[in-house]
Order: sequence, then structure tokens, then C-alpha cells
Amino acid sequence: MVRLIRQLLRPYRWFLLITLAATAVQVAMTLASPWPFKLIIDNVALHHPPPAWANWFLPMLAGGNVRMRMATLAAVMVVLIAVVNAIAVYFNTYFASSIGQWISNDLRIRMYHHLQRLSLSYYQTHQVGTILSTITADVTTIQTFATFSAVTLSVDVLTIGGLLIAMFVLRWDFALIALAVVPVVIFFVVRVGSAIQKATREARERQAEIVAAVEEALESMEVVEAFEREDLEERQVSEISREAVNAALKARRAYAFLLPAINIPVAICLAILFWRGSSLLLTGAMTLGTLQVFGNYLARFFPMVQDISQQSDPFAQTAVALQRIHAILDADGVTRQRPDASDPPPFRGQITFEGVAFNYDSESPLLRDISFTAEPGELVGIVGPTGSGKSTVVSLIPRFYDPHSGTISIDSTDIQALTLHGLRSQIGFVLQETVLFRGTVHENIAFGCPDATREQVVEAAKLANAHEFITRMPRGYDTLVHERGSSLSGGQRQRIGIARALIRDDPILILDEPTAALDAESEHLVIEALQRLMKGRTVLCIAHRLSTIRNANKIIVIKDGVVEEQGTHHELMTLNGLYAELHRIQYEDPAQTNPPGDLSTV
Repeated sequence: MVRLIRQLLRPYRWFLLITLAATAVQVAMTLASPWPFKLIIDNVALHHPPPAWANWFLPMLAGGNVRMRMATLAAVMVVLIAVVNAIAVYFNTYFASSIGQWISNDLRIRMYHHLQRLSLSYYQTHQVGTILSTITADVTTIQTFATFSAVTLSVDVLTIGGLLIAMFVLRWDFALIALAVVPVVIFFVVRVGSAIQKATREARERQAEIVAAVEEALESMEVVEAFEREDLEERQVSEISREAVNAALKARRAYAFLLPAINIPVAICLAILFWRGSSLLLTGAMTLGTLQVFGNYLARFFPMVQDISQQSDPFAQTAVALQRIHAILDADGVTRQRPDASDPPPFRGQITFEGVAFNYDSESPLLRDISFTAEPGELVGIVGPTGSGKSTVVSLIPRFYDPHSGTISIDSTDIQALTLHGLRSQIGFVLQETVLFRGTVHENIAFGCPDATREQVVEAAKLANAHEFITRMPRGYDTLVHERGSSLSGGQRQRIGIARALIRDDPILILDEPTAALDAESEHLVIEALQRLMKGRTVLCIAHRLSTIRNANKIIVIKDGVVEEQGTHHELMTLNGLYAELHRIQYEDPAQTNPPGDLSTV
């Protein structure tokens, strides 16, 4: 974690040096601030002779006598100290805020970059709401600490050091009495601080759970309202919220104990110092001005000691935030790329699986032995019972996951030997549900090819049967798409997804049940667009409706993690195995007497 902090601060070391220099000036002005009043008390009111250093400045000042000149010198010092301190405060505040803002910016970008590189398996074991909480709330905590708490802490620490030095120069015995309270403060801060950090970590975890629960409920609001389970969702969020309150109060309880525990020894120390100072003043061993300087230093010293103790709460919050951020940045779920990986030439489209095995966890292997070959330009259908691993098989090709054993090759080259960019840039996708992003229709179609011209986008939309409904939208291709495309029908979203795949012109195309959730009219338009999209490409199509792949060059049947059968529709029906059974189950249903269109009818 220390390494992470160093990495974050390194680009802003000049800002940090300016902040530290400004802090040092602030400390110097704090130490100098009581001295003009000492001059007024000792050298103007009580007629003590001027100090030696003052004699350098008195001839430069106007005034009738030495006492008035001393008053003028004190007045000039007050103004000068205030001006210099104001300039130092400005630089300290501005550059500390700059450090906080830029560090938080770097953290957000760094985390998002790392999250983009993680394989999909990471997101199956981590809640998106928890990740969002870390990338927003935890980063904001660090920004606040760097901008405010760190400045206060550095000023207080340096000022306490300067005050102790000044007090030792003035009266070493007084300084020792004041110093005696420091070990007590350290003891309580260390003992109570660990409890605060533990409770803060628990509170942050509960807060992240709230974000995750609310996000899940809001994204599923249609289902919640359809089943009238608003009360259940409210109860769940309420329970998690109460747990967050209890965890936060536990942290505050520990923090609330700290300040009173420190105030008592501080009060005892002050009482001793006042008694000792009064006795020295009465015996003439100390001037009233010197006692005033000491009183001023003590009035600053003890509140700063208390301020440092109060920083244990924001410090604990920041420590927990850094731990949670470090956990994301240290996540070892990145899809690795070999150092010698190379960009592939344009694919011909031959895909070969040889003894591929994969599982999401060690207890339940999903794929045990997948072997098949798709030749260039072939349409290969993939079918099987629900949960047999069909989607996982096609997810291995672009290396969303890596197999635990076996090899996957494209054009006789192991995909592990290819760069991720070179591999994924030649594979197109049309999924069961097309995800649309915030932006215009044009930007969504050109998502995988950002340099595409308007003419290319329009041509792709026409081939995808999307141009007609796009031109009817208020601003045509410049119409803003609502969140996740909620303003469009399922068929419209799918046709935009097909246009997105068309514009890339990839030699390999993966279709994951692209018509499963569509009505008959939308399905007809989507299938017509898909038939145009598939021309001249190697296509792997996961199909629930077997009629869509009836004329595929090859059909792969997966069951229990292995390729149970493979062949053409006619061959598999003749074999009278699992595929034939699935076919009978589907078409004995009267609703399937008019089966949907065939993707392979080109």
C-alpha cells in the first residue's frame, strides 16, 4: 500500500514540495505571532529594555521615543506576519487541493483501466455495486483526506515540532511538562485507532452492500413491480442500511471515547504549567511577556495535539479506502498476454477446439473435453441442454476466459500466441440482448469502428434492416439513446447490434441466440439482416430454436461438458440421439408447427 501511495504522489512531487514549503512558512508565522504582543507588554508597558535584535530596526522607524518605536515595530510585525501567513495559506490550500483532485483522477482512471483488463470471471465473483462504491466513495474519501485532513495533519505536526523547539529555548522545564502529555496521546491514538479502523472497514463494507442492493433493485425494477415485491426489496435495503448504521455508530463510539480520554491529561498538564508560571512570575524569574508567549504557544500546542488525535477517524477511513482500492488494483484476474504475442494476419476463419476443459470453480467443472473444427466460411450451430456450457464455449474464442487445458486455434495458430487486440479485432458478436451505450444511434453503430463515416453507418443500418426505423426517430442517427437502449424495442436493439457487427466486417462471427427474445415480425427482420451479415464469414451460432440452424454446415451438440454429437441436421436426425430428441421435443409442441426462419437460408 505504501508503494501505491508513492506511485500516486510521484507525478505531483513539485506540488508536494510547494505544499510542504508553504506549510513550513505557516508554522514559522504561527511561532512568530505572539512576539509582537511580548514587545508591547515587556518593552512598551513595563519599560524593559528592547531586545538586541530590535535595535537593528528601531532607527528605521518613526516615533518620538524608544517605547513608541517599539509599538510601531510590533504593529508592523503583526501586519507582516498576517500577510505572509495569508500567502502561505493560499499556496498550501490550492496545491493541496490540486494534489487531492489529481490523485483521485489518477486512481479512478487507473482502477477503470485495470477493471477493463480483468477477465469476465472476476465479475462473476464480485458485485458491481461494491466495485462502484470503491471507485466513487472510496476515491472521494482519499481526495478529501489529501485535500483537507492531510494539510491539517502536516501543519499540526510541524507546528507542534516548532512549538516544542521554541518552548525548549524559552524554558526547558516548561517544555518538558508540555511534552509529557504526548506519550499519553500516542497511547490512546494507537489503541483506539485500531478499533476505529476495524469498525470503519465494516461500515464501508455495509455501505458498499447498500449500493449493490439498490443498483440491483433499480436495474430489475420491472421484475420487482411485476411480482409486487417492492416490500421485499425495501426490507432487504432497510436491513442492510441498519447494519451500516450500527457499524458506523460502532466506529463513532470508539472515536467519541478518544477526545475525552485525551482532554483529561491535557487539563492536568495545563494546570501544572499555570501554577508553575505564576510562581516564576511572582519571583521575577520570568517576565509577563515571556509568560504570555508561553501561554500563546500552549494555547496552540494542546488543541493541535487534540486535532491530531481527531484525525484518527479520517485516517482510518482513508486507510480502509486504500485497502479496498488496492484489492481491486491487485486483483489477479487479468487476461494474460504472452510477451512474444504477435498481431495475426487477416483470419481465414478456421477455428479448432482440441480437448478444451474449463470450469468457473474447482468444485463444478463445466467443460471437460470439447473438440471440433469450424472450417472457413462455415455456419456451425451449437446446441445442447440449458447449462451445458454453450455460451462458455464461444466466450473462450475471444479469450474472455482461458481454458484450463486443451488448445483453441484459429487458422492453425494457438490463440494464446496472438495479441488480445489482434484477436478480438477480427471477431464480431451479436448477442441475445444487444447492449446499447449512452450516446447517439450513430455512435452505437460505430462503437466497434469509431472512425466510420456517416455513409458507412447508414449502409450498415440499411443492411441490418435498421435504417427505416432510425430515420423515423426525432433526430435520426443523431438521436440520443436512453440508458441501455430502453427507448427501443428488442428487435430494434438487435438490428442496431447487427449493424454494429456489419460495419466491422469481421471474418469470424459469433451469434448467441440473437432471436430468442423476439416476436415473429422482429425475428423475420433480424434473420433477414443476419443472413446478409453471415455471408463469407465463419459463423458460430448458439441456437435454442433448432430450425434456425437446420441447414448449418455442422451442428455441435454439447452435453455434460463434452461434444455428445456433431454433424449435419440430417446426419444427427438419422443418428437418433440427443439432437433428435431435442428436435422432437420442440416440434411436438403445436406452437412450433410454423417454425421460425432458417439463418442458413442465404
